[in-house]
Amino acid sequence: MAKKIDPALEDLGIGQKIRELRQKRRYTLQDLSAKTGLSKPLLSQVENGHVMPPVATLLKISRALGVGISHFFQEEEREAKIAVTRADERRRLSRRAHQDADEVGYLYESLELHKPRKHMQPLLVTFNPMDKQDMVFYSHEGEECMFVLEGEVEFRTEDEVRTLQAGDCLYFDSDVTHAFRGLGDAPAKALVVVYTGERG
Repeated sequence: MAKKIDPALEDLGIGQKIRELRQKRRYTLQDLSAKTGLSKPLLSQVENGHVMPPVATLLKISRALGVGISHFFQEEEREAKIAVTRADERRRLSRRAHQDADEVGYLYESLELHKPRKHMQPLLVTFNPMDKQDMVFYSHEGEECMFVLEGEVEFRTEDEVRTLQAGDCLYFDSDVTHAFRGLGDAPAKALVVVYTGERG
């Protein structure tokens, strides 16, 4: 029996968009795997909506397919100078029930769905409290800016550890291997803007 597709992924059609772009470019899953460094089973699960891909994974896929990360979040294909996304339009992307918590480490939702070509991707990210050994490290091209809205977040690289509280702002080059975790008893929330340097 086929697994039920995550409603959040189904709403935005992320997996379907990836599959359509891959097929349009006449790439097999093996081709996309070679271009991204991601495994074929993982790519298949993402395309089928069984796995919520972290932002770093989406960035790798978007670059391999020649589009910006915003392509996967937008719902419309019309160019606009001004775009408004209402609160009730946003869709949270969370891990599937069968995914281990340490496969992703956070939940996120896109704050902008309508402007198809943009340099930045604004996200509302929730960091759940976790043990240090469960942190998952990522790196990707671009830059990130994070403003903590509530709670406490730990930011780690290979060389340093920073603790961020509500009102603190972090800016860093995304090619630095990094990881986040919530601290304390409650989840932390932050506004994160990912800059890729590319439009589309």
